[in-house]
Parts: sequence; C-alpha cells; structure tokens
Amino acid sequence: MADQSDNFTIASYVAVGDSFTEGLNDPRPDGAGYAGWADRLAELLAAGRPDGGFRYANLAVRGRLIAQMVEEQVPRVQELRPDLVSICGGGNDVLRPGSDPDAIAETFEAAVVQLRSAAGTVLICTGFDTRDMPVLRRLRGRIATYNAHLRAIADRHGCAVLDLWSLRSVQDRRAWSSDRLHLSPEGHQRVALRAAQVLGLPVERDPEEAWPPPEWHSPAELRRENLQWAREHLVPWVGRRLRGESSGDHIEAKRPDLLPL
Repeated sequence: MADQSDNFTIASYVAVGDSFTEGLNDPRPDGAGYAGWADRLAELLAAGRPDGGFRYANLAVRGRLIAQMVEEQVPRVQELRPDLVSICGGGNDVLRPGSDPDAIAETFEAAVVQLRSAAGTVLICTGFDTRDMPVLRRLRGRIATYNAHLRAIADRHGCAVLDLWSLRSVQDRRAWSSDRLHLSPEGHQRVALRAAQVLGLPVERDPEEAWPPPEWHSPAELRRENLQWAREHLVPWVGRRLRGESSGDHIEAKRPDLLPL
C-alpha cells in the first residue's frame, strides 16, 4: 500500500467511476444533482487543510463500463495529475450476463497502471457483498472473484484499498435507496468515513456503528414492497439492458475540473 503517513498533504483529489462514485441516490440539499461518497470524502479531505488549498474533481458517470473509464476518464486524470485518485469500476461489467471477471480485471489493471503514473496515491474500491440483495445475490461468486483480482492488482501496484465487501454496516437494508442498486445518503456517508480511515484521516464517527433497531414489516408488506420495486426499478433496468441502453447516455461528468470546494 502507498505511504499514508501524512495525509494532510493531499491537496487535490480526482474520483473516477460510475453511478456509485457519481453519487446516485444521494441528492444534494439544494437539489443541484447528487453528492455521494466521493464528494463526502472530498469534504473530509478539505477539512484537513485549513489553508483552503484543496481542489476536487469528479469524473464519474452513471452506467460507465471499465473500458469507457479507460477511454474517457483516465486520460483526464493524466492531465490533472492529482495527489489522490479513486477508481471504482467494473461493477456494471460484472452485472452483464456471461461477463468474465478475469478479462474485466485485465482492463482495470491497465487503468491502474496509467493512474499510478499520474497520481500520488491510487485508491481502489472493491465490490459490495451482495448476499442479501435481491437478484444480485446470484452474482455473488462472480463479484468475489473480481474482488480477489482487485486486491492482487492493489498489491502489485502499491494502491490503497477501500474494501466494501467487508464493510458490514452497508449490508443493512437502510444503507440502500429504494432502487436497491444505489446507496442511500447514509450509506454513502458510511463509505466516505471508511475511505477516510483507509487514507489515515481521523473521523468523528465509526462507519460500522450500529443502526437503530429496524421497523417491523409484515410478510404481506414485504411482498408489496418487492412487487413495487420490481415494477419501478427492476423491469426498467432489464429493459435498458435488452435495448442496449445505458442510464449514462447523454450524461457528462458533474465536476470535470480540479476546483476548490
């Protein structure tokens, strides 16, 4: 892992990724788009630099595959040359039927090699444990295989690892939004706090702190929730896959330049 002994020297951060890093579904209080874990991490990093010299860019776009990140986002990082870059990618690839985690990992590693030459520290995100997630639980073995590749890549290239598989607090249903594919605001906050810990920053909250006791739902209520979720989220998601469409079509990066927060 890269040396993280003096993290307050991080004066610039660029986030690379897909909808997870773009921040779906963590709306900003002013309604101007989404925040997300990377924006929240940037705020924590900026707070560690009272001189106000911190800058941040977020290149992530929903729906992006790892090859698209290599083509569209990695070259921009090479231009910006930040102190820190995070890359969370490959999840959309793994979700595709018949995808090969080995081949996806090869493309991911090619991206990491380029990022290591352009940034002081590279932070790699693993995939979540989908054991308790509808539909996605069937892909758990494939995700675990991909995660093993990501850890090996991190070891080979001296990268920090944000291990989302082991973050137990986001296995709570309340860490996820109504679409069950993207984190809730509190889920994004838990990830940001864990990322800060990985980078060696002090945090005021434990990302693994216990959730309040959950509300009880009857089996009938749970069935209604599942049917509503299928109608509103699962069916449209499958439809986009069948039509070859992406949720990120015609969407651009929300913060393409290194700017002060």
